[in-house]
Amino acid sequence: MKLPLSKYVWFDGKYVLTEKAQVPITTHAIHYGTSIFEGIRAYWNGKNLHVFRLDEHVKRFRRSGQFYNISLNFSDKEITEAIIGICKKNKIKKSCYIRPFYFVGDYGINLHVTEKAPTNVAMFTFPFGDLFNKNGISAGIVSWRKFSDMSTPPQAKMGGNYLNSIIATQEAKRNGVDEAILLDHNGNVSEAPGENIFIVREGQMATPSLASAALEGITRDAVIKIARDLDIEIVERDITRSELAMSDEVFLTGTAAEITPIISLDGKKVSNGKPGDITKKMMEEYTDIVMNKNDDYSHWLTAVY
Repeated sequence: MKLPLSKYVWFDGKYVLTEKAQVPITTHAIHYGTSIFEGIRAYWNGKNLHVFRLDEHVKRFRRSGQFYNISLNFSDKEITEAIIGICKKNKIKKSCYIRPFYFVGDYGINLHVTEKAPTNVAMFTFPFGDLFNKNGISAGIVSWRKFSDMSTPPQAKMGGNYLNSIIATQEAKRNGVDEAILLDHNGNVSEAPGENIFIVREGQMATPSLASAALEGITRDAVIKIARDLDIEIVERDITRSELAMSDEVFLTGTAAEITPIISLDGKKVSNGKPGDITKKMMEEYTDIVMNKNDDYSHWLTAVY
């Protein structure tokens, strides 16, 4: 799928035309997946463009590389200014997705990556609406398991890690559903290929703990905080496959997915096959927040203009 990329991208500290941002075929990340990325949304509310939870994204951006001693040779302030700047440079005045990433560059085939390995940093943006149907999607548990800390750090947003997500998505699509759900090595629910998962049972919200190898998602964290502010009981714990099937409501969270209801699971309706009340409440609250209609959460937004 070709993206409607912005005219300019940010590459190693400079704004360049998209077609001019090129790397050699000996780039280490192409061979071994030694790349780190973030997905960030910015929302246009008719008056200004606001980047959602920018500080949290920048902190995770750096932390992901630290797992592998891959250097991000720009300060957090420089990365923050570049993310805002790429929107300004392209005169973005519609809701968009921003993809910053850094990667090990021209390093040959050496597997001994150190802090001294050459790295490049880039970011681009493009207009972005709904990833999924907000009226609800189908999902199914796939046979592939989520990788765990026993093999590679699941809290690092590394390019190579997402091969697990790709093969899970392929199986889900072959099975005729919109999205996959992966179990962890213990057979409990972990997450979807690019989203965290929440369930609702008898008015209580639950989401798998990080011990399930689920990513510590920024949208996941936002939903937990919103639920607590609304006095909705929320717990992080093990969720079995059978409990998932018995849930009153199931929904996904993620930067791209935002909050997306699952209304069909493994070929069976979730409850009545429609988004549940708590899911809809969370969707409404989230929309108000990102559109800067809730002053209590305005600190989560960074204005571009």
